[in-house]
Amino acid sequence: MDAAWEIARREGLAAVTLREIAGRIGMQSPSLYSHFDSKNAIYDAMFAEAWDEMCVSLDEIQPLPAEPRASMLAVAEMFFDVAVADPARHQLMNQRTIPGFRPSEHAYAASVAVYERMRAAMARCGVRSQADLDLWTAIVGGFVDQQLANDPGGSRWRRQLPRLVDMYCDEVGVTGPRLREAR
Repeated sequence: MDAAWEIARREGLAAVTLREIAGRIGMQSPSLYSHFDSKNAIYDAMFAEAWDEMCVSLDEIQPLPAEPRASMLAVAEMFFDVAVADPARHQLMNQRTIPGFRPSEHAYAASVAVYERMRAAMARCGVRSQADLDLWTAIVGGFVDQQLANDPGGSRWRRQLPRLVDMYCDEVGVTGPRLREAR
């Protein structure tokens, strides 16, 4: 798995092949078939591992602040930071750029588990409708994409997260002190 991630980070996800992994770890590529039956099986394992790591990152920010907007900001910052820290991982987790790859039910379950934890955190903040959750994931994910595309290595879009949370909360009716005024 480490070799697969190394390839993805250096050369892109499309460069991950059984032959390339085998060469990096000193193994013949047919021997890898005892571990992975295809290139997509490697992507599947990477997908599950990435979402498991996101779950650990979510655990690291627990307990969330009691104030709803601060809690939502903590979740947004965690997701943003994890995504921006590793663009290859973000691409595999959140974009469908690999032709023919669909995560298995097992691998997808890891992403669903993180989503359900996010849903529960948002419900504690008063956000319960699916449409509002969809909007949340779209705008936070969009900020990640903007950061990666327009200011890689910078903080232009991350600095805007308090403003984003305030605007979102104003729209969906989450009360509490405004984050921009609290900082």
